[in-house]
Amino acid sequence: MSTPSLLMQTGNTPHPNPPPRVGREQARLRVLTAVVVDHPGVLTRVAGMVRRRGFNIQGLSVGPTDEHGRSRMTLTVDAGHAEVDQVQKQLDRLVEVIEVEDLTEAPRLSRELAMVKLAVTGPRRERAVADVDRFGGRVVDAGAEHVIVEVSGEFDRVERFLEALQPYGIVEIARSGPVAMSKR
Repeated sequence: MSTPSLLMQTGNTPHPNPPPRVGREQARLRVLTAVVVDHPGVLTRVAGMVRRRGFNIQGLSVGPTDEHGRSRMTLTVDAGHAEVDQVQKQLDRLVEVIEVEDLTEAPRLSRELAMVKLAVTGPRRERAVADVDRFGGRVVDAGAEHVIVEVSGEFDRVERFLEALQPYGIVEIARSGPVAMSKR
């Protein structure tokens, strides 16, 4: 069974959402982190600046740091090296941005989280749960007609996890953007 097509409303015209990020090309994806002042509107300013330059944000995670009043943003941007250098310089000019780093080619740790709802019962459920266990995932909820599972890890591991679950009938996917930290 394939993933059902979801619809997103824009005005009165429905548009199909793109399919889940299974098999997404990683060649041009760049990973940036930015430490920012934790004020209302900072996320909008950063995302708007990236959008105005014509780049697509593939993933975005934001959370507090160990310093009060500061947050770390991890952005995955679809752009080449020279283009990301331009984005990095533009981000550095924003008053609320304290530090920006391109971690794409640097030694780093990166994790994503994926939660997946599967429409499985009986023996198919047992096989699905066995595949989830094989990936180090876990069942977080189980109903009569579905099971919700999660896995976290590097991008490629999450991609392989999603591909392995395709035959079981994915009903819904919720996936975080990456969270990344330099090893330096």
